[in-house]
Amino acid sequence: MSVHSSASVKRITTHILQEMKNRGEKISMLTAYDFSMAKIVDDAGIDIILVGDSASNVMAGHETTLPITLDQMIYHASSVVRAVSRAFVVVDIPFGSYQGNSTEALRSAIRIMKESGAHAIKVEGGAEIKESVVRILSAGVPVMGHLGLTPQSIYKFGTYSVRAKEESEAQKLLEDAKILEECGCFAIVLEKIPAKLAKKVAETVSIPVIGIGAGGNVDGQVLVVHDLLGITQEFKPRFLRQYADLQSIMLEAFGNYIKDVKSRDFPNEKESY
Repeated sequence: MSVHSSASVKRITTHILQEMKNRGEKISMLTAYDFSMAKIVDDAGIDIILVGDSASNVMAGHETTLPITLDQMIYHASSVVRAVSRAFVVVDIPFGSYQGNSTEALRSAIRIMKESGAHAIKVEGGAEIKESVVRILSAGVPVMGHLGLTPQSIYKFGTYSVRAKEESEAQKLLEDAKILEECGCFAIVLEKIPAKLAKKVAETVSIPVIGIGAGGNVDGQVLVVHDLLGITQEFKPRFLRQYADLQSIMLEAFGNYIKDVKSRDFPNEKESY
């Protein structure tokens, strides 16, 4: 087994992520949707960048992740890939591009990989999408699973509250995690489930388990970059730690610019040709 920590690695791979779990090194993961942000996130030393279908919310202003299209996801993903030199880039296959039709799932996955240059795709669900997962993996495309709160199923559940609190749902989640591992997924995201259950999943499967609102006893964590930076202030779930208040900083900067333009202070002589 490699003794290098992820910090010394030139390019993160699925193999390195597995090594990180094996030796107990936590995996860091953030979203990014455009070139400029992805470059900063990558330069900071993040392990995985997720080009999430959360772009539907934070970039396009939709209420859910459902409206974003495959073409739009490929656009965001290719922008991110062009910025990244170290992180492992995972892309969400959007709603309606893989459920219920494994041929379409494979076609969507191949389009993402070919047209964006990303390193893997992510799909939501367990047993019900097994056929699609197997089909995508058979083409050599790495797949990350996603269980618990699956935002693409929002209208089925009708709420964004914590999932798998009932014994039956917890049992199904555990079984789904095993199914995803047996299919060949390289990692699983667990969203908004009880910490105790997430710990059990991480101990039961041998592949990395990344949490968002799933407690600290998993193999890594993921957050939406706009939430972490305080650019979006409306969304403040319990699991979010806000590391900056960029909204205030940006409002002040924009306000100062407007004031300087209005008062003819900008541009001054030095800023003119």
